[in-house]
Amino acid sequence: MMGKTAMGPVLTDAKGMTLYVFDKDSAGKSACNGPCATNWPPLMASASAKPMGKYTVVTRDDGSKQWAYDGKPLYTWAKDAKPGDTTGDGVNNVWHVAKP
Repeated sequence: MMGKTAMGPVLTDAKGMTLYVFDKDSAGKSACNGPCATNWPPLMASASAKPMGKYTVVTRDDGSKQWAYDGKPLYTWAKDAKPGDTTGDGVNNVWHVAKP
């Protein structure tokens, strides 16, 4: 899904919350596990999810599935309070809003 923010159009989850990408991820592989995934909840996919266009599914370290866009795993940010928030952009210079 797509939403509008002060930063322009961004990818969002089904609730309208901004999605983010992580510079430390490699194509098709999440590097955000454990405490990282508590602060940056992965956009989880069902075990039967199928790729659609630029959206693909990656397997996390624990075997669960996560949505990715252009090969980059997608996350929400625990500190965003409402749809349209982008408070995670630029965190530690490695987190960025996911743009279509």
